[in-house]
Amino acid sequence: MKIRTLLFCGPLAGVAALAVLAGCQTWGPAWSEISGDRYTVADFRRYPTVINLVDSYSPGPRVGYRGYSYYKIEPGRHNLELSAVNTTPNWVPGINREILAIDIEPCKRYYFNADFENRLLAGWKPVVDYVEPIPGCGVPG
Repeated sequence: MKIRTLLFCGPLAGVAALAVLAGCQTWGPAWSEISGDRYTVADFRRYPTVINLVDSYSPGPRVGYRGYSYYKIEPGRHNLELSAVNTTPNWVPGINREILAIDIEPCKRYYFNADFENRLLAGWKPVVDYVEPIPGCGVPG
């Protein structure tokens, strides 16, 4: 019985690997990056966000460096679904999501945050906290 299972797993594993490779995205010389991490920590009304969807699809794998994480996306017009991350007591995450329509420029990294009018209430609005250039982006290589 175990021999059949091992023989059966071999072809299935190969098919799964091909499916994963077919779904990989390739990036040209210019791309953009988006993050829900806080960049500016001096504003106490700002909180990080979770990027749930980009144009109604999962943003894909998250990569990062120096404690920040981000998603690579194609430049252009996108609709982002964001959830606020609030650390106050009794906060229920994911109860209020916001949609942000924005034009993403090539070779830029965007940090999206939640701006709370009152940090004890659930109402917030999405803001672009910071935009920085991506080193090495756009360089033919």
